[in-house]
Amino acid sequence: MRTPPLVLPLTAALALALAAGSANAFTPAGQDIVYDVNGETFEGYLASAEGEARGSVLVIHDWDGLDDYERQRADMLAEEGYDAFAVDLYGQGNRPQEIEKKRTETEKLYEDRERMRTLTLAGLAEARAQGAAEASVVMGYCFGGAVALEMARYGEADGVQGFASFHGGLATPDGQQWPQGAGPILIAHGGADSAIPMSQVATLAEELEAAEAVYEIQVYSGAPHGFTVFDSDAYQERADAKSWAAFLELLEEAL
Repeated sequence: MRTPPLVLPLTAALALALAAGSANAFTPAGQDIVYDVNGETFEGYLASAEGEARGSVLVIHDWDGLDDYERQRADMLAEEGYDAFAVDLYGQGNRPQEIEKKRTETEKLYEDRERMRTLTLAGLAEARAQGAAEASVVMGYCFGGAVALEMARYGEADGVQGFASFHGGLATPDGQQWPQGAGPILIAHGGADSAIPMSQVATLAEELEAAEAVYEIQVYSGAPHGFTVFDSDAYQERADAKSWAAFLELLEEAL
């Protein structure tokens, strides 16, 4: 007899996001925040929990730059009781549309890891200056997932208690290594991801084991690169629901 398909319960926040339909129908509940980093202007987005927050989450954008996708995820986290700040790593008004321009912006930061970390930490500091809870988890999507792992390897951000990467880059740069006891870390990866091969997943697991890190890697069958991006050809609801539930579990444990 054929086994019936697994039906996953959606969290209230995820169900609301799906019910909202297209990104064009999304109405932000938080506020855009303009801030300065070493004389440069950036524009993040803050969504605050109602009442006392359970902690805070720094959301790092994909290679599109901060847009309504990250705003919507930040609002979802606020619905779950967390302050959420979507950081801007490109600069105010820099939201590339063409593939080559997106690639150029990410490569600038991949080639200047110190700037990548400085801008991420500046976003975290701005979130706290705006009243976000001190205890934090850093998470990101695609390019942002690679940045989250960069911060996990860096390991020197006060109050950061966990990290998560959703369909993010997983390769450890030359000259870097994982600190002993890093984590907790969640890796959410699509089994059908043609951009980030499973060989990188295996190598990362070996590196994390060698560092005695606290980590979890989840691989979702049939899920392509970008499987959490609403209203995209890559979106897979099952993988999105499972990865979101795993992330909420990480938040519960870390914060």
